[in-house]
Amino acid sequence: MLNFEFKNPTKIIFGKDQITSLSKEIPDNAKILMLYGGGSIKKNGIYEQVTAALSNFEVVEFGGIPANPEYEILLKALEVIKSENITFLLAVGGGSVIDGTKFLSSAALYEGDTPWDILANKKPTLKGLPFGTVLTLPATGSEMNSGAVVSRAETKEKLAMGGPGLFPQFSILDPQVVQSIPKQQLANGIVDAFTHVLEQYMTYPSGGHLQDRIAEGILQTLIEIAPKIIADPSDYEAASNFMWSCTMALNGLIQKGVPTDWAIHAMGHELTALYGIDHARTLAIIAPSHYRFNFENKKDKLAQFGERVFDLREGTKEEKAKAAIEKMEDFFHSLEIKTRLSEYTPAYKGTASIISKRFNQRSWLGIGEHKNLTPDHVEKIVEMSY
Repeated sequence: MLNFEFKNPTKIIFGKDQITSLSKEIPDNAKILMLYGGGSIKKNGIYEQVTAALSNFEVVEFGGIPANPEYEILLKALEVIKSENITFLLAVGGGSVIDGTKFLSSAALYEGDTPWDILANKKPTLKGLPFGTVLTLPATGSEMNSGAVVSRAETKEKLAMGGPGLFPQFSILDPQVVQSIPKQQLANGIVDAFTHVLEQYMTYPSGGHLQDRIAEGILQTLIEIAPKIIADPSDYEAASNFMWSCTMALNGLIQKGVPTDWAIHAMGHELTALYGIDHARTLAIIAPSHYRFNFENKKDKLAQFGERVFDLREGTKEEKAKAAIEKMEDFFHSLEIKTRLSEYTPAYKGTASIISKRFNQRSWLGIGEHKNLTPDHVEKIVEMSY
């Protein structure tokens, strides 16, 4: 097992009707900017619950944060933070709203030339404006980690940021919110969390036995509850396990002491930036090709994945590893998630070359757990996904 340090300061408040406890978690004299997305919280009752819990606070609202938090829109929210002397941010939404709030938390205290430098120059945020979250869409795990991604339509980029100053102070997780989520978004959330686990698990054996078992447990839970939550989002037990699995998939626990990959995300972000494809679906497009291209380096863990998660018992290590990739794709397909780029856009030809050139321009010359996947390798992997 590799050396590691682990600290996660986010307080989780989990369960039915926990939004009522919101006021206890925010400083008494705080001036709050409440951030949310397209307005679904005003249709499912969450808005009323949150505003009732904040009735004794001064609250300014900023809605309209899109599914991929857009830089130009976030700059407008940043103007509000500064003009209104906001002291606390509250994200009410899914991963996109929370990611956008993390960017604002960092940008509010940033003293550089332009806030985009935080992303373009990978500047870690050591201290941000304090914020909390009310999770409305399980998927990204952003409610309990310090990372975020932000898109910029002007340049068709989607870049990551993070730092120890970007952990939420608290996150409220009420599984009852799941019942109002559309089927497509539920499927996205399941695949997003599933792939988050794979990025931290599907590398090479490193002696992290407990990390492997926890990762496999999350994967098995997602497979088990997927048909239940799709069929009946009001199933509280299934919703609870879905929500907690998404959080545990990316709160930092399972990546400690083990190698991690994240090449799938690096390539997937480009597909979202270029074509607007849902984040989870870009991961489903890239993952099978990534594992087939890097089969020799990953076959030990792929075979383990097949044995422990899909109960594959017959055949050689190589046969189990190949079958595991097929089982993964079958799982995505069972959720009506397509796994070929050509199924999402007629403009797919040439995409691999575009992404390869972007990686070269950014000097991303070695990604993956071995830091040995070059832009040329990336081009081949993306081409395989057509």
